[in-house]
Amino acid sequence: MDASDDASATVLHTTHERGTGGLVADSWLRCRARGVRRDDSRPPPLRWGPEELDAHRRAHPLASVLSLFRELLGSGAADDAHVFAVGDADGTLLWVEGDTGAMRRAERMRFVEGAVWSERQAGTNAPGTALELGRPVQIVTDEHYSAAVRAWSCAAAPVRDPATGRVLGVVDLSGGATIATPPALAAVRAAALAAEAQLARLPSVPLLGPDRGTAAPREVRLWALGRDSALLEYGDRRHHLSPRHSEIVLALALTGRGVTGDRLAVDLSERELPASTLRAEMTRLRAVLGPDLLGSRPYALLRPVRTDFDDMSRLLAEGRVGEALARYPGPLLPRSEAPAVVAHRRCLEQQLRGAVLGSGDIRLLRRWVEADWGTEDLGAWAALARALPAGSAQHAAAAARARALNLETAVFPQVRPYAAVLQRSRS
Repeated sequence: MDASDDASATVLHTTHERGTGGLVADSWLRCRARGVRRDDSRPPPLRWGPEELDAHRRAHPLASVLSLFRELLGSGAADDAHVFAVGDADGTLLWVEGDTGAMRRAERMRFVEGAVWSERQAGTNAPGTALELGRPVQIVTDEHYSAAVRAWSCAAAPVRDPATGRVLGVVDLSGGATIATPPALAAVRAAALAAEAQLARLPSVPLLGPDRGTAAPREVRLWALGRDSALLEYGDRRHHLSPRHSEIVLALALTGRGVTGDRLAVDLSERELPASTLRAEMTRLRAVLGPDLLGSRPYALLRPVRTDFDDMSRLLAEGRVGEALARYPGPLLPRSEAPAVVAHRRCLEQQLRGAVLGSGDIRLLRRWVEADWGTEDLGAWAALARALPAGSAQHAAAAARARALNLETAVFPQVRPYAAVLQRSRS
């Protein structure tokens, strides 16, 4: 094993600890098979000059939601030195904006408008790998395949045509330590969902490529929050899925595109899942859903999927925190241990909790701490105490509860109350 292989093994061990090992390992294998260079001697190519880029941007569907991305992702760029980027479905960056210093550093690795940041051209990176997988992705420092990008962390999510489910492009945040956090991944996912909601309100979304003019397929509805078994509706069909089928459908909905059996197995289990077991489970699921809804080779849901958790995230992106909290009956498939479900469950919890605590709204904070998942949330009780009038009985009660939880944390520092109650809700 040479030094390069040693470095790869170290990185992949780290990503396994973060729960992203399979995603990053698969991406690195694809990059190696495609001959992508790991050094920085060949930066991503520029696809267009200024005139061609300008024409492409004017015609692109995401031009109509650029102001939304600027509001949601660009407004705080100077505070934590990040840039946000919007690319097309091929990974070509159409807009790159943000902190001046970060923009200059990004230019040195050719993270610029007109450059192609697909996985084939730039190796493992958030916008390219998000497009490759058709789902939100976070790539942190040494997880990048190219040496030129390893000082950066990035999070990206694909943006889809709300009528057809076709990927229109990708939105990305790139920067330093603040982008290597779950809230950054939640932010790009929420921005993508908000963009899709805005696109759905427009008269039409122009399509690029062979799908132009095709009729929009019927939508699948999926409910999975606060349920151990998901509920799926399609037309006049209504299916209460088994826990394993719930995990499979959810993993496919999060991916948003066809996946191989190997990829799906990684999303469903940290342990090796025999191919024969997965094939048998998919055969049973196809018998439930029908071949018009579940495809194979690759495995995919063949209709656009609207989920209760996407609805909640969309409300948060629009600043409607109270409505989002009302749409949250509990964690996503709370008993599931499938890696794809666990990762998204944590992301949703952090996204909603952050919005509730940040609102300073006494009514919302009280609803949070009175719920099963918030009753031992030290941060929420402290936020409620701060929001209540000093000297009031309610303030004294909330402050006392926060002090009690703080004492528990001091006595048992390895257990955080918020994490503990979430764990109990799944057991």
